[in-house]
Amino acid sequence: MRLIPYLHLRKIVEEALKEDIGFGDITTESTIPEDMISRAVIIAKEEGILAGLPVAEEVFKLLDSKIEFKEFKKDGDEIKKGDVILEIKGKTKTILMGERTALNFLQRLSGIATYTKKCVDVVKPYGVKILDTRKTTPTLRIFEKYAVKIGGGENHRFGLYDMVLIKDNHIRAVGGIKEAIERVRERVSHVYKIEVEVTNLEELKEALESKADIVLLDNMDYDTLKEAVSIAKGKVMIEVSGNISLEDLEKIARLGVNFISIGKLTHSYKSLDLSLELL
Repeated sequence: MRLIPYLHLRKIVEEALKEDIGFGDITTESTIPEDMISRAVIIAKEEGILAGLPVAEEVFKLLDSKIEFKEFKKDGDEIKKGDVILEIKGKTKTILMGERTALNFLQRLSGIATYTKKCVDVVKPYGVKILDTRKTTPTLRIFEKYAVKIGGGENHRFGLYDMVLIKDNHIRAVGGIKEAIERVRERVSHVYKIEVEVTNLEELKEALESKADIVLLDNMDYDTLKEAVSIAKGKVMIEVSGNISLEDLEKIARLGVNFISIGKLTHSYKSLDLSLELL
């Protein structure tokens, strides 16, 4: 979990536990003796890529620091139906109180990693990198972008603070691509590359004439996209985005682009089916 500072990890997990447990788990506290000890396992119910195991473990650690784990898999591993991922030993109450929160993190992050890996495998022969976007769950971006990395993808900007990306609304607001780029160059350090989103060939040509470093070809039909790549190739780095499905990836990658950014990695993935069972 090197991408996620521990204090950030702990804070998010603490808030998730407060949300679920609130003033207490009235069912568990009414039925389970305080001193009861159990073992439990987390099991895969379908195949995919595992991500978020340290997050799931942190859930139980925050409830009881003495809880014990035996890992059978690690983040990034391919798992199949029936695989035991993790064995947990500790107070039965702790296991039951943390079950849903731990699984919520683990299932969602594994779902992101699994879908990312499918995309990465399609474009790998063409040397294209799969990027995520800022279309993430509020407050959980760092976890979701971590899962993208586990699946073999790359992180685009983490937020508005770490990269220059001139989008359509910036361009409308200031009256054109050239003006937007000039304003950035006047105010931002030269160490930042300037990426410009373009939606047609005229905007692309303006971005090239204005010496953009990267062009983002957004929501173009395939024929226009093909022509745009032929114009821009060799002059700038090329990123493609805009409702790109798994089925679209290979024909886009064949064009010779550098990056394909996919919002679906973090907003339309399917959670991986996992379960926790007491032994």
